[in-house]
Amino acid sequence: MNLNATYWNDRHERGETGWDIKMVSPPLKAYFDAPVQPLGRILIPGCGQAYEAEYLLEKGISTLTVLDFAPALAEVLTQRLQGTPVEVVCDDIFAHRGQYDTIAEQTLFCAIDPSQRMRYVNQIADLLHSGGIWFGVLFDRVFDRPGPPFGGSADEYRALMSGRFEILTLEPCVHSIPQRAGTEVFFIAKKLN
Repeated sequence: MNLNATYWNDRHERGETGWDIKMVSPPLKAYFDAPVQPLGRILIPGCGQAYEAEYLLEKGISTLTVLDFAPALAEVLTQRLQGTPVEVVCDDIFAHRGQYDTIAEQTLFCAIDPSQRMRYVNQIADLLHSGGIWFGVLFDRVFDRPGPPFGGSADEYRALMSGRFEILTLEPCVHSIPQRAGTEVFFIAKKLN
Protein backbone atom coordinates (compact mmCIF):
# COMPACT_ATOMS: atom_id res chain seq x y z
CA MET A 1 0.00 0.00 0.00
CA ASN A 2 1.32 3.42 -0.96
CA LEU A 3 0.51 5.85 1.86
CA ASN A 4 0.97 8.89 -0.36
CA ALA A 5 -1.00 12.13 -0.68
CA THR A 6 -3.50 10.52 -3.06
CA TYR A 7 -4.25 7.75 -0.54
CA TRP A 8 -4.93 10.24 2.28
CA ASN A 9 -6.80 12.66 0.02
CA ASP A 10 -9.10 9.84 -1.13
CA ARG A 11 -9.74 8.80 2.48
CA HIS A 12 -10.76 12.38 3.34
CA GLU A 13 -12.97 12.75 0.31
CA ARG A 14 -14.76 9.43 1.06
CA GLY A 15 -15.20 10.39 4.72
CA GLU A 16 -13.06 7.44 5.86
CA THR A 17 -11.61 9.36 8.79
CA GLY A 18 -12.03 7.10 11.80
CA TRP A 19 -9.28 9.04 13.56
CA ASP A 20 -11.42 12.20 13.62
CA ILE A 21 -12.85 12.50 17.16
CA LYS A 22 -14.72 15.72 16.27
CA MET A 23 -13.07 17.76 19.04
CA VAL A 24 -9.71 18.80 20.42
CA SER A 25 -7.88 15.69 21.61
CA PRO A 26 -8.36 15.51 25.42
CA PRO A 27 -4.69 14.62 26.16
CA LEU A 28 -3.48 17.54 24.04
CA LYS A 29 -6.04 19.86 25.63
CA ALA A 30 -4.81 18.83 29.09
CA TYR A 31 -1.24 19.66 28.05
CA PHE A 32 -2.27 23.02 26.59
CA ASP A 33 -4.21 23.82 29.77
CA ALA A 34 -1.36 22.95 32.15
CA PRO A 35 0.26 25.99 33.77
CA VAL A 36 3.30 27.59 32.15
CA GLN A 37 3.77 25.53 29.01
CA PRO A 38 6.57 27.06 26.91
CA LEU A 39 4.83 26.61 23.54
CA GLY A 40 6.48 29.23 21.26
CA ARG A 41 6.07 28.51 17.56
CA ILE A 42 3.89 25.39 17.22
CA LEU A 43 3.57 22.78 14.47
CA ILE A 44 0.67 20.34 14.37
CA PRO A 45 1.58 17.76 11.70
CA GLY A 46 -1.11 15.44 10.37
CA CYS A 47 -3.52 18.02 11.77
CA GLY A 48 -6.75 16.56 10.38
CA GLN A 49 -9.57 19.00 11.09
CA ALA A 50 -7.22 21.19 13.20
CA TYR A 51 -9.38 21.20 16.33
CA GLU A 52 -6.21 21.71 18.40
CA ALA A 53 -5.28 24.82 16.41
CA GLU A 54 -8.76 26.27 16.89
CA TYR A 55 -8.52 25.58 20.62
CA LEU A 56 -5.15 27.32 20.84
CA LEU A 57 -6.55 30.31 18.95
CA GLU A 58 -9.30 30.54 21.57
CA LYS A 59 -6.58 30.61 24.23
CA GLY A 60 -4.89 33.51 22.44
CA ILE A 61 -1.99 31.53 20.97
CA SER A 62 -1.39 32.48 17.37
CA THR A 63 2.05 31.18 16.34
CA LEU A 64 0.59 28.07 14.72
CA THR A 65 1.33 26.01 11.65
CA VAL A 66 -0.92 23.10 10.73
CA LEU A 67 0.28 20.57 8.19
CA ASP A 68 -1.56 17.84 6.35
CA PHE A 69 -0.79 15.66 3.35
CA ALA A 70 -4.29 15.69 1.81
CA PRO A 71 -4.85 18.60 -0.63
CA ALA A 72 -8.65 18.48 -0.24
CA LEU A 73 -8.34 18.81 3.53
CA ALA A 74 -5.76 21.60 3.28
CA GLU A 75 -8.16 23.50 1.04
CA VAL A 76 -11.00 23.10 3.56
CA LEU A 77 -8.71 24.24 6.40
CA THR A 78 -7.47 27.23 4.39
CA GLN A 79 -11.07 28.37 3.94
CA ARG A 80 -12.08 27.62 7.54
CA LEU A 81 -9.04 29.33 9.09
CA GLN A 82 -9.03 32.28 6.69
CA GLY A 83 -8.55 35.52 8.59
CA THR A 84 -6.69 33.81 11.45
CA PRO A 85 -2.92 33.79 11.94
CA VAL A 86 -2.79 29.99 11.46
CA GLU A 87 -0.52 28.95 8.61
CA VAL A 88 -2.03 26.02 6.70
CA VAL A 89 0.53 23.90 4.84
CA CYS A 90 -0.18 21.02 2.47
CA ASP A 91 3.03 19.02 2.49
CA ASP A 92 4.62 15.66 3.15
CA ILE A 93 6.07 15.77 6.68
CA PHE A 94 9.34 14.40 5.31
CA ALA A 95 9.63 17.28 2.84
CA HIS A 96 8.55 20.00 5.26
CA ARG A 97 11.12 22.59 6.35
CA GLY A 98 10.88 25.04 9.20
CA GLN A 99 11.90 25.57 12.81
CA TYR A 100 9.51 25.16 15.70
CA ASP A 101 9.58 25.31 19.48
CA THR A 102 6.80 22.76 20.00
CA ILE A 103 5.39 19.93 17.89
CA ALA A 104 2.08 18.34 18.90
CA GLU A 105 1.59 14.67 17.98
CA GLN A 106 -1.93 13.29 17.65
CA THR A 107 -2.40 10.85 14.76
CA LEU A 108 0.55 11.12 12.37
CA PHE A 109 2.97 8.67 13.99
CA CYS A 110 0.46 5.79 13.74
CA ALA A 111 -0.29 6.65 10.08
CA ILE A 112 3.32 6.24 8.97
CA ASP A 113 4.59 2.82 7.91
CA PRO A 114 6.64 1.42 10.82
CA SER A 115 9.66 1.05 8.52
CA GLN A 116 9.72 4.88 8.35
CA ARG A 117 9.46 5.57 12.09
CA MET A 118 13.13 6.31 12.72
CA ARG A 119 13.12 8.63 9.73
CA TYR A 120 10.04 10.35 11.18
CA VAL A 121 11.61 10.79 14.62
CA ASN A 122 14.70 12.31 12.98
CA GLN A 123 12.55 14.65 10.89
CA ILE A 124 10.65 15.83 13.98
CA ALA A 125 13.97 16.49 15.72
CA ASP A 126 15.25 18.40 12.69
CA LEU A 127 12.14 20.61 12.72
CA LEU A 128 12.62 21.56 16.38
CA HIS A 129 14.92 24.21 17.79
CA SER A 130 17.48 22.94 20.29
CA GLY A 131 15.57 22.14 23.48
CA GLY A 132 12.24 22.10 21.62
CA ILE A 133 9.39 19.94 22.85
CA TRP A 134 7.60 17.13 21.02
CA PHE A 135 4.57 15.85 22.90
CA GLY A 136 1.40 13.95 22.31
CA VAL A 137 -0.37 10.61 22.18
CA LEU A 138 0.80 7.30 20.68
CA PHE A 139 -0.89 3.90 20.52
CA ASP A 140 0.25 1.33 23.05
CA ARG A 141 -1.24 -1.69 21.35
CA VAL A 142 -0.95 -4.05 18.41
CA PHE A 143 -3.74 -4.03 15.84
CA ASP A 144 -5.15 -7.31 14.50
CA ARG A 145 -5.30 -6.00 10.92
CA PRO A 146 -2.88 -4.28 8.57
CA GLY A 147 -2.57 -0.52 9.09
CA PRO A 148 -2.91 2.29 9.06
CA PRO A 149 -3.23 2.83 11.91
CA PHE A 150 -0.10 1.01 12.99
CA GLY A 151 0.35 0.14 16.63
CA GLY A 152 3.40 0.26 18.82
CA SER A 153 4.68 0.07 22.37
CA ALA A 154 6.28 2.29 24.97
CA ASP A 155 9.52 0.30 24.71
CA GLU A 156 9.63 0.85 20.94
CA TYR A 157 9.05 4.59 21.35
CA ARG A 158 11.80 4.86 23.99
CA ALA A 159 14.25 3.15 21.66
CA LEU A 160 13.29 5.33 18.69
CA MET A 161 13.47 8.63 20.59
CA SER A 162 16.50 8.00 22.78
CA GLY A 163 19.17 9.20 20.35
CA ARG A 164 17.57 12.56 19.56
CA PHE A 165 15.37 13.30 22.58
CA GLU A 166 15.37 13.30 26.34
CA ILE A 167 12.09 11.62 27.28
CA LEU A 168 10.53 13.67 30.05
CA THR A 169 7.29 11.67 30.23
CA LEU A 170 6.17 8.40 28.66
CA GLU A 171 3.29 6.90 30.58
CA PRO A 172 -0.21 5.48 30.17
CA CYS A 173 -2.52 8.20 28.92
CA VAL A 174 -5.10 9.25 31.51
CA HIS A 175 -7.09 11.56 29.23
CA SER A 176 -7.87 9.14 26.37
CA ILE A 177 -11.30 9.15 24.79
CA PRO A 178 -13.33 6.15 26.03
CA GLN A 179 -12.82 4.12 22.82
CA ARG A 180 -9.03 4.34 23.25
CA ALA A 181 -8.78 4.06 27.04
CA GLY A 182 -5.96 1.77 28.10
CA THR A 183 -4.44 1.67 24.60
CA GLU A 184 -2.46 4.94 24.49
CA VAL A 185 0.60 6.50 26.03
CA PHE A 186 1.23 10.19 26.54
CA PHE A 187 4.74 11.49 26.01
CA ILE A 188 6.76 14.67 26.36
CA ALA A 189 10.22 14.65 24.79
CA LYS A 190 12.83 17.39 24.69
CA LYS A 191 15.18 17.65 21.74
CA LEU A 192 18.77 17.06 22.72
CA ASN A 193 21.29 19.74 21.73
